[in-house]
Amino acid sequence: MTSAGYAEIERTFDVNPATALPPLHDLPGVTHVEPPVEHHLDALYYDTADLVLAGRRLTLRRRTGGDDAGWHLKLPVAVDERREMREPLGDDPEQIPEGILTLVRAVLRGRTLVPVVRLRTRRTLHQLVGENDVVLAEVCDDEVQADRFAPEALSQTWREWEVELVHGSRDLLDAAQARLASVGVEPSANPSKLARALGDQLPAFVTVPAPRPTRKSSAGTVLMAYVHEQVRAIGIQDARVRENDADGVHRMRVATRRLRSALSTYRDLLDRAVTDPLRDELRWLAGSLGAARDAEVIRQRLAHRLAQEPVELVVGPLMERIDGHFAEVIRAARKQALAALDSERYFRLLDTLDALLAIPPLLPRADKPASTVIPELIRADWKRLRAAVFLAQGTPSGTVRDGALHEARKRAKQLRYAAETAMPLRRTRAVRLVAAARQVQDTLGDHQDSVVARDELLRLGMAAYLQGENAFSYGRLHAVERSGAAAMETRFFRTWRDFPKASISK
Repeated sequence: MTSAGYAEIERTFDVNPATALPPLHDLPGVTHVEPPVEHHLDALYYDTADLVLAGRRLTLRRRTGGDDAGWHLKLPVAVDERREMREPLGDDPEQIPEGILTLVRAVLRGRTLVPVVRLRTRRTLHQLVGENDVVLAEVCDDEVQADRFAPEALSQTWREWEVELVHGSRDLLDAAQARLASVGVEPSANPSKLARALGDQLPAFVTVPAPRPTRKSSAGTVLMAYVHEQVRAIGIQDARVRENDADGVHRMRVATRRLRSALSTYRDLLDRAVTDPLRDELRWLAGSLGAARDAEVIRQRLAHRLAQEPVELVVGPLMERIDGHFAEVIRAARKQALAALDSERYFRLLDTLDALLAIPPLLPRADKPASTVIPELIRADWKRLRAAVFLAQGTPSGTVRDGALHEARKRAKQLRYAAETAMPLRRTRAVRLVAAARQVQDTLGDHQDSVVARDELLRLGMAAYLQGENAFSYGRLHAVERSGAAAMETRFFRTWRDFPKASISK
């Protein structure tokens, strides 16, 4: 199991071979410096042939020597800070641990990892210790031999100092930097040893910064800020989905739906030749992710219903049959979701999302003020929801009304996500509309779950009958669900009258 990660907060400094390390024992909070310890480190760095990890400032290495030998994956967090994930070395030096690979598959997108750089470092370690023998920081004096393998071989040697916090504060880091500056040592121009070893082959940083919208921003800026947020969420949740984390599946699915909904609400501001096919792919991804979660929701619903039944009215092994049925469904659905995440189709979708952020397909109308354009778009979604609810009200009870209410739920969800994009404009009003739309979504979502649960109960009851079991209890649960759904419909139509107007503008 990959470690949960270690925060690595450090600064690196270029050093002349003849420069002596200045005294550090009198830095703020430091009581003494431990005697130096020497380590010989040998690290093999992996990347793709086109250095896709380096382009995102990700570092993957297998290191021996020192007290943290193993596989290390470093992910950028902020200036001076990275998150380091670790796995033990293992028996096969060429076998990258699955836990590490899981974290980078969405970046690799089918590419193969190969060794790109070898670093051999003679490290002299100085520990800065404070009160109660707490290690505050480590100062490493490194003599480095770097060998780049491709695309052109290159060998370099250099000396550098690293100051890494352990239990100390950034004030100590600042003080250490000032002390090193007193002997003419300046921070390194390279973000890492790997970056220096790659030299002129280091790719430009590919991450596109997210816009920061305000009330005075254009509609396109507000939209792209929301798009950035959802694309980032998809990337973050990818590894969690691969590890069968149910919450990760839910969050990734919601991000795909939010993104697809935004592309729909803002379609008049976008080049639809680009975004319409993307919406189709996002629908496919959400569908691939959702089957297991949907099945688990219904399983839990039926288990809850069954637990509320009087014991004498539960005839036959219902819970055993329910668990067995949904276990198979969930297992198959999870397999389908993982297959989708390893497919070329998914990798190309991620490429398309990267291109969307790099070159937003915005039409001239997107340059207009968000305060003018976005309230109009939200009102259009509100009208679509109102029309869907009115249609459902005028539809006789039964399967047709069930379908109409499900359509109203989808319209409520789209309005909710549209209102979320308006947060930078009128936060209080947007929050009120989001809350109201979510209440409709949740109520009608519960209604739709009842529809699905009844279908499953009918299927389970028929299977029980064909196997010679008594199907009475399945029929009773079906009736309970039907009665509950009818009451839910009545309550929804009664409370719908209080739904707020879609007023986001001044």
